[in-house]
Amino acid sequence: MSPKKRIIIDTDPGCDDTLAMLLALSANPEELEVVMLSVTYGNVPLDACLKNTVAIFQVLDKELQWRRENGIEEGFPALKTYKPIIAAGPSHPLEDEELVADYFHGLDGLHNVHATHPHLAPEGDVAKIFDDHASGAADHSNYSKYFTPAKLPAHKEILRLLKENPADSITILAVGPLTNVALAASEDPETFLRVKEVVVMGGAVAVEGNVTPVAEFNTFADVIATARVFALTSRTPNFTLPPKTDKTTLPPYPDKLSRQLNLTLCPLDITTPHEIGRTYFNSAIKERLAAGSPLAVWTSHFLSGAFSTIERFWHGDGEPGLSLHDPLTVWYMLCRDDPKWKLMPQPEDIRIETEGQWARGQHIADRRGKRKPAVDAVAASQDPLNDPEIIALDTVKGDEMGWLSVLKGNRVNRIIESPGEELFREVMMQRIFNLS
Repeated sequence: MSPKKRIIIDTDPGCDDTLAMLLALSANPEELEVVMLSVTYGNVPLDACLKNTVAIFQVLDKELQWRRENGIEEGFPALKTYKPIIAAGPSHPLEDEELVADYFHGLDGLHNVHATHPHLAPEGDVAKIFDDHASGAADHSNYSKYFTPAKLPAHKEILRLLKENPADSITILAVGPLTNVALAASEDPETFLRVKEVVVMGGAVAVEGNVTPVAEFNTFADVIATARVFALTSRTPNFTLPPKTDKTTLPPYPDKLSRQLNLTLCPLDITTPHEIGRTYFNSAIKERLAAGSPLAVWTSHFLSGAFSTIERFWHGDGEPGLSLHDPLTVWYMLCRDDPKWKLMPQPEDIRIETEGQWARGQHIADRRGKRKPAVDAVAASQDPLNDPEIIALDTVKGDEMGWLSVLKGNRVNRIIESPGEELFREVMMQRIFNLS
């Protein structure tokens, strides 16, 4: 078995975000350690996202007790071994109006599950346990013993963890708008670049978007944040930063950074085909649901809501499914050494459209197939940014946007194949519900 992976999940739960966190917490301790859940606005406003995150731990408390009482193996060993931090991020994008997806996830993000099943819902104002000025009455032990609330903002907690741990020991799985990640990167770029990898669920490269014809929700929710994070994959990150406007609050990056960001992208191209249908899900948990499993009752409610929403928009043949966008990033971390995972042969220069009237949020890659003149020479150069020969080769007449440059563009690793779509839903269900 490969060494344990340590991860921060940056999230805006959300149905599939919730499944992603459940999958991560069900891992073996030797596989995965969830160091922190950094919560942001997104699918629903921040307070609802915080409540949903805390609810996961409260439901799992009840589920583990139920399994013990019924002689069922408890599962969730990573949950019981580690105690992740939960940290609250901002309530809005860097420069835009807040965008939510409550049309799909329901007003609370989980199709009204808290009101429908109040015995499984956190009571009171959950946000207070993340307030540095809150009184002792906001003790988080009222909710669960399995997490620690952070008093610092999420992006500062990200930086603290990256600074206090060895470089390349923590990976960030970003499955919501990238605001938290962009704030951390901007406040202290060198500390942020101690991250081993940032795995981003977002974007649509060669397929249609899910919030506009070309844009995916997480990207569209904060296009500036996405563009700023992607820019750190470039040798010259300021070249692909969004143009400065009267709304710009974050500074450019330093001209010279110690290294480039290692960013792996899971766009809709790869996540959408990985799905679970109503029939399969209901069949898998039928016995648990009938026996009164708190986790089965809880997840069945919000997934039934998601399935119903999908069915209202469905015009194809057969049964539609819920795409497992966010859980796929966790599966990638669990078994990323499997050779069936395939990435593009070379990192791609993928840039984010931040100003387009119709194309805002689009992931743009150069598909012309033109050769980059300096690509081979850069590999042999000790200091390509200051090498006159490289600079001369890299400056192509008429290429003002730098698409043929290897010094100016972004360098994004994109996943294009997984070990199997049907296999994934089986693995996810078995791990979360501990099915035989």
